[in-house]
Amino acid sequence: MRSHLLNDMTAERYRRSVTEGVERVANRLATTRRPFTGVTPDELAPVVSAIDLDRPLGDASAALDELEDVYLRDAVYFHSPRYLAHLNCPVVIPAVLGEAVLSAVNSSLDTWDQSAGGTLIERRLIDWTAQRIGLGPAADGVFTSGGTQSNLQALLLARQEAKTTDLAKLRIFSSECSHFSVQKSATLLGLGPEAVVSIPVDRDKRMQTVALAAELERCRAEGLVPMAVVATAGTTDFGSIDPLPEIAELAGLYETWMHVDAAYGCGLLVSPARRHLLDGIEHADSVTVDYHKSFFQPVSSSAVLVRDAATLRHATYHADYLNPRPTVEVGAPPASGGLRGSIPNQVDKSLQTTRRFDALKLWMTLRVMGADGVGQLFDEVCDLTAAGWELLAADPRYDVVVRPQLSTLVYRYIPRSVTDPVLIDRANLHARKALFASGEAVVAGTKVGGRQYLKFTLLNPETTTEDIAAVLDLIAGHAEQFLGENLVHAS
Repeated sequence: MRSHLLNDMTAERYRRSVTEGVERVANRLATTRRPFTGVTPDELAPVVSAIDLDRPLGDASAALDELEDVYLRDAVYFHSPRYLAHLNCPVVIPAVLGEAVLSAVNSSLDTWDQSAGGTLIERRLIDWTAQRIGLGPAADGVFTSGGTQSNLQALLLARQEAKTTDLAKLRIFSSECSHFSVQKSATLLGLGPEAVVSIPVDRDKRMQTVALAAELERCRAEGLVPMAVVATAGTTDFGSIDPLPEIAELAGLYETWMHVDAAYGCGLLVSPARRHLLDGIEHADSVTVDYHKSFFQPVSSSAVLVRDAATLRHATYHADYLNPRPTVEVGAPPASGGLRGSIPNQVDKSLQTTRRFDALKLWMTLRVMGADGVGQLFDEVCDLTAAGWELLAADPRYDVVVRPQLSTLVYRYIPRSVTDPVLIDRANLHARKALFASGEAVVAGTKVGGRQYLKFTLLNPETTTEDIAAVLDLIAGHAEQFLGENLVHAS
């Protein structure tokens, strides 16, 4: 089956297959009007299970025909203007081009002898991002699989930099709206569940720094060690940005590592209009960025940045077959970008070994569109969200929680004739499920104060206020139908 390997003898076959695949996906994107077909697991699972993987089709066109039935037709399409659910973005074309190139070449970014220029491109993008953040000349970082991995690595470094080896004494402080990966990281790092101290938020869902100061002082008084403060720049539910300058001041006062989870809000780094919302991020010891959220990149494309490159040594392990201890070698790349003539092995900084050249997607995006082009797209969705908030605030059918800083709206359908909060919860949950089943739109759900709410996450610049208004009408219709049926049965 060597003819299926990608080499110089099969270049034309590869070209035909990729062209056909791209054309099919492009046609699907151009003709699909709804974000989802409404297919259920019970309907689709037997189709997938019926595929005999031990009987290959032997032909790319036939496999693409089959893929239409098991995936493409029923995929959830984030490019649809009415996909309004999770932090998934439509992707820009230059990034898709980068994805095609990196997959075909298949570089691995762990060592120089598996990537060459790929290593330097990733390093250049890390430097560029660190400069945008303002971390200073000693900064460094590495691309990761996503925000969860970035947060884990940042907290690993914080643990190793803490002034104690007694893990039971370490404490991490994050807001009650922070990402669940903070708790997960604490568990993976061998800290107990009590290690994460949840700080209450204000009415805008931002960390209360007065409460943070009190908890830090209590921690010190009890002989415990403040390991890290995690500030969030764009909470998953509300898009809220914690008061970064005040948190930085407290972290400095208590000699605590400051990590900023900007997985969502990192798009502000290139925003022509809203960069000031990240003021204070430059004081962080580490920062998480997810380019595959607000930079409109394909999954995965993320990074963790650190103020002091030396702290990355806590992720460094050496293997003689892979990355022996640094030596100056004949033929090493010229000293530039802090390489100092040594072999630049990115595995020395990463929790991963084999790692895709995901940086190429961002590189191609910046080289084609520029940073301002990406930032303008993010500004557009933030402007749209502000307009969406105005719609919700003026609509008596809905209660909207907070005015957005970024591009999420959390709201709840409130019928005039029903006061039972449990029944209202059920109506909102039903409306979300019924909308998804219809395929007309996709929205997310969450809880606020124990009550069921709905959520728009707006990351598509092609979504309009008309789309938002139409989806609100659909939700109200599903909720009203549910309430009507249940009130009739109750009577």
